[in-house]
Formats: sequence, structure tokens, C-alpha cells
Amino acid sequence: MKKSLALFVAIATLAVPMSAQAHRAWLAPTSTVLSGTDAWVGFDAGASNGVFIADHNALNLDGLVITAPDGSTVRDENRMKARYRSTFDLHLTQQGTYRIANVSGGVTVSYKQGGEQKRWRGAEADMAANIPADATDVVATRSNSRTETFVTLGEPTTTALTPTGQGIELVPVTHPNDVVAGEAATFKLVRDGQPAADLEVTIARGGTRYRDNPEEMTVRTGPDGAFTVTWPEPGMYWMNASVRTPASGDQLASSAQYNGVVEVLP
Repeated sequence: MKKSLALFVAIATLAVPMSAQAHRAWLAPTSTVLSGTDAWVGFDAGASNGVFIADHNALNLDGLVITAPDGSTVRDENRMKARYRSTFDLHLTQQGTYRIANVSGGVTVSYKQGGEQKRWRGAEADMAANIPADATDVVATRSNSRTETFVTLGEPTTTALTPTGQGIELVPVTHPNDVVAGEAATFKLVRDGQPAADLEVTIARGGTRYRDNPEEMTVRTGPDGAFTVTWPEPGMYWMNASVRTPASGDQLASSAQYNGVVEVLP
């Protein structure tokens, strides 16, 4: 089975690229910049055609990780999942910037057994034990998805923004809680810790339900993974980048997606 799996992995590609997925995942805070000794922030999380419009599916929050300003992990409170959106609260008790991220990853394998199409998803280390020896037409893809936002109590800090080295991540040049309408902001994207060069980044402003123009922009990352955007209006903005790498030799095909939300202040 191992030889068969390696052969099919080497030639496999995804049937549908990530950029073709219709629904956009988002994680939207009620506030991003706060003051005082402590504060509460609420969050909505969903997937929809238009960003921040809860009309398709609630986001599964099993992979929610909240990093506090000192780098520790803290828990959300009052979590609830409804039909179209998930919600939770975060009590900010430390001064500085929090990173709120919903992360998923693993390996997805499709194969045929006895002429029947089957599918398995799990950790890469468990793949060989879960794919039958008589499986044919095996297609295996490693995936990683990150949907995140940022909130700051007091002065912005960067400890919580340290990359994990997994999937596509945003590295601040401009702090994500220090973006202002009419001014340029620069960020970097890394994939598995390395600069993510020549990626298309889609940027969309919320509120599409109340206007005819979707107001979307696209930019590309440079060789160092950096991109710059000048925000035309205040509001909540969604940023997306995705990449797919075909299988090569013993390396699995892989896909990664990033969804980030920032608030642009007047």
C-alpha cells in the first residue's frame, strides 16, 4: 500500500483550488482598540459569500487559540454556536495586543476501495494506518487554514504576533491595530515560517449589504512576502490569501489559506 500511496501522492493535485471556494471565513470583533485596566470584546465568526454577513454557516471554533500580550494562551467565555454564526467573549486583563485565531490543519485523503469512493481526514502521522492496503486512486493533501483578528488594550505590542511556523501567517510591519483610513499599511505573509512571495491578497471592506460596489482590492506580495495597502475608507476589512502546491516526489500536495480581519479607524 505504501508504494501505491506514494505513487498517487506524487501525481495528485487538488480537484478544486482554494481560491475557488465560494464562502469566506471571518472572525469579527466588536472592538479592536480599547483603554482602561480591563475590557470585554465580543466576536462573531462565520462563513458567507459577503464578509461579516451571517447568512451561510457558523464557523466551527474547535481550533480557536487566543494568545495574550505576554504570549500565554487564554480562554474565551460564553461561547455559543447558532445556525449562521458562532459567538464568544474575551475578557482583556493584560495591557497590549491579543491574537485571536481559529486554526485547522491535517491531511485529507480520497481513495477508492472495491469501486466505492471513500474519504479520510486526520493527522498526517495516522494516515498510513487508516488507508486500506487495497486502496486505489489515492489522493492525499496536507492543508492548513488560519482565520484571525487582533485586539489591543492600551498600547499595541507584538509578542502575541510571533509566527508559529505553521501555514500562512501575518507578520506586522504596520501593527494591525494601528491602521488608519487614507494611510498606507504594510504587512508580511509567511508560509511555514518562510516569506510567502508572489501571493495574491484580496482585501474587502464590510458593509456590502448596503452598497452596490463591493469595494474589493487585490495586491501581490513581494519577494519578502510584504504587501502594502492604502485604506480608502474606515471600517472592518477582511484580507485573504491562499496557495496550493502540487505533490512532488515524496512530498504531499499541500494547500494553505489565510483570513485576517482588521479595523481601519477614521
